[in-house]
Amino acid sequence: MLKYPCLILDHDDTVVNSTATIHYPALQAYMAHYHKPLDMTLEEYFAGNFAPGIVGLFRDVLGLSEKEFGEEEEFWKNYVKNHIPKAYPGMKELLWHFKEQGGVIIVASHSFNFYIERDYEANGLPKPDGIYGWELPKHLRKPDPYALTQAMEKYGFSPEELLVVDDLKPGHDMAKAAGAVFAAAGWANDIPVIEQFMRKNADLYFKKVDDLRSHLELD
Repeated sequence: MLKYPCLILDHDDTVVNSTATIHYPALQAYMAHYHKPLDMTLEEYFAGNFAPGIVGLFRDVLGLSEKEFGEEEEFWKNYVKNHIPKAYPGMKELLWHFKEQGGVIIVASHSFNFYIERDYEANGLPKPDGIYGWELPKHLRKPDPYALTQAMEKYGFSPEELLVVDDLKPGHDMAKAAGAVFAAAGWANDIPVIEQFMRKNADLYFKKVDDLRSHLELD
């Protein structure tokens, strides 16, 4: 019997290693082409994405206008079309083992559904049972608990049967709003401000994918 019959997974920097290999290089390329070389390290980008968040980072820190913000998004979309992130080592085995034991996998992400589906297929991951991405109306996107309430309604789960795994605060807030268990994915980076927040506020903190697998008792 599974410890948690349903995993609610973030996508970027939780299942796939995308910020370091795609999102940050895409921003570097956009800034160099349209503005000036990006004066921000990968670590600073991670920290800024955590707080004030990607919108605040682009508008308040980088000073992009509304028009430029939209242009960057289009540039990013075209960049992502030709760059597929890799799943973290051990993630493929974890998800297949979980799925084979009857587990339900739901993705709640700020990425687009198309790219989530593509990344799962390209990395040989089991097809998610549901995806709640950026296409949702703004008021239903994470951190709103819509994805969790839908999973509970469809499958009859209680909040305690849901394990939310995410590397950022919106995942934490979403889990808390629904009364679900929140596990922080700490394997994407070593940013002190992020790790300190997660260790203090998360129900569980995992530094390695294998730590999550052990907690799920899949071995």
